[in-house]
Amino acid sequence: MKTVRSDRYSTLFVPATGLVTQLARALAEGRLEDKLLHFSKPKLLIVDELGYLPFEPNAAHLFFQLVSRRYEHGSMLVTSNRSVSEWGGVFGDPVVATAILDRLLHHSHVITIRGDSYRLRTKRRAGLVNQASAKEGKSTE
Repeated sequence: MKTVRSDRYSTLFVPATGLVTQLARALAEGRLEDKLLHFSKPKLLIVDELGYLPFEPNAAHLFFQLVSRRYEHGSMLVTSNRSVSEWGGVFGDPVVATAILDRLLHHSHVITIRGDSYRLRTKRRAGLVNQASAKEGKSTE
């Protein structure tokens, strides 16, 4: 988790798995409200790699609480390697995914990037990964 502050905007960067882990721990310790407030304070919350690992059902509900709290009060930037049509599987509940997407997509700008990731493209240029193994997610080692 990284915090960036300037005279104009406070920003917090957190991987999605770390975010939900912190929320679940706070819930278990009876301090969920404090943790939701912590993640609600920055002007911009950046959640990285949403969908890399599927959420546990309770984690999806915790993430929904955070998104609802930030809705129309603070900006969120979410990175994901999953299309929004796959988020029902990511969250383990299509209803919760729809509720999250409803709040995230309202007033938003969606930027879709297609093709190789920057890291994969660099490896390919160096000859460390070929086209077929990149699609399968395997290296040529």
